[in-house]
Amino acid sequence: MHRTHSTQPALVFIHGFLDGAQIWEDVTRHLGHRAAGALCIDLPGMGARADEPGPFSLDRFAADVTTQVRALSLPVVLVGHSMGAQIAELVAQRLVQQVRGLVLMTPVPLRGAGLPNEAMSAFHAIGGNPAAQRELRRNVSVNLDDARLERLGQLGDRVAASAVGIFADLWNAGHPSGAEPSRYRGPVLIVRGDGDSFVNFAMISSGVMPRFKAPSIASIERAGHWPHIEQPAAVARVVESFLANIEHAPNGAQLQDTPVASQGWTRAFEQKSADAFADAFALNVVLEASVLAKPAIGIEQVKAVMTTASKIYEALSFTHEAHNGLRDYLEWEVQAFGGERMRGVTVLTKNAAGKIVHVAIHHRPLGGALKFSAELGRRLQGKVDASLFYPGA
Repeated sequence: MHRTHSTQPALVFIHGFLDGAQIWEDVTRHLGHRAAGALCIDLPGMGARADEPGPFSLDRFAADVTTQVRALSLPVVLVGHSMGAQIAELVAQRLVQQVRGLVLMTPVPLRGAGLPNEAMSAFHAIGGNPAAQRELRRNVSVNLDDARLERLGQLGDRVAASAVGIFADLWNAGHPSGAEPSRYRGPVLIVRGDGDSFVNFAMISSGVMPRFKAPSIASIERAGHWPHIEQPAAVARVVESFLANIEHAPNGAQLQDTPVASQGWTRAFEQKSADAFADAFALNVVLEASVLAKPAIGIEQVKAVMTTASKIYEALSFTHEAHNGLRDYLEWEVQAFGGERMRGVTVLTKNAAGKIVHVAIHHRPLGGALKFSAELGRRLQGKVDASLFYPGA
């Protein structure tokens, strides 16, 4: 194993239900040198350790990972997918001083998914049934071609049929500590696939986000439950951005107060819904932006622009916030147009009732802002006054 630079935490990847360490290969390839020395773990009973016997529990998995991470004797960032996100949080609670950040990818809440028995029967039925396992995976993905689906399927085929239902019940029932706010108070990034019908936004917003002090959120376009397989380049970019924020903290301090808290504005971007934006706005809201030639005025016009803008983004991460009276200042990073990155600052002014009355959005660089404006105009043609937008080249 190659050691990372002394100021950089090592990456530790924890897979989910029926998967294995090799599912991270595409993401680590896109991360390049930043993934040098990464630890990709196979959990007992899965992956290369599929022959290991039970009994199995979330605590056993967490203890196993904790032992491996402690042996690194390095600061780490834990990346956990689905059930692996539950395990990552348990490890972070055990190794608080060693863990610099937590990335929860399409995370099952630590308290469990709480699915009823009839829903769980489908997960129990895939044990020893390769065709059913692949069909279930396809149903909760968006961009799995046959080759990638088969890669995942072969991992699931290794798992003992008798263990499949046990593993499913573990993530569904969750862990007792999931009933309380997380004891891990460091920086957290939640990554979701915008087409994930299993760990959907409702599950994340009710069962995951409230557990943490101020999690950042990134949504991956054209991805379902396996964004690291379906869109590995996009996932690598949001992870890299999260790492950069951690590594730029003075003296290696944890950024406990910098990620953006859940609020109406960020939730609206997650849901990409006109109704969600409407809930955040006052009727007389005004939007000024570097992507607009003149202000958009009134709730109908503003929510149309913002809802459409949210759907252009392939990934969005709110990275920092500040507050001054009735004003909120949000820094963000986005990807659009096949991975093109833009950054900016949004200033939200609220009235006494907490509704947003003025929005000022500053994109950079200029080229990206102009391209974004032209795309907004194209998508809103006939719906919003065309003079708001810069014409395309």
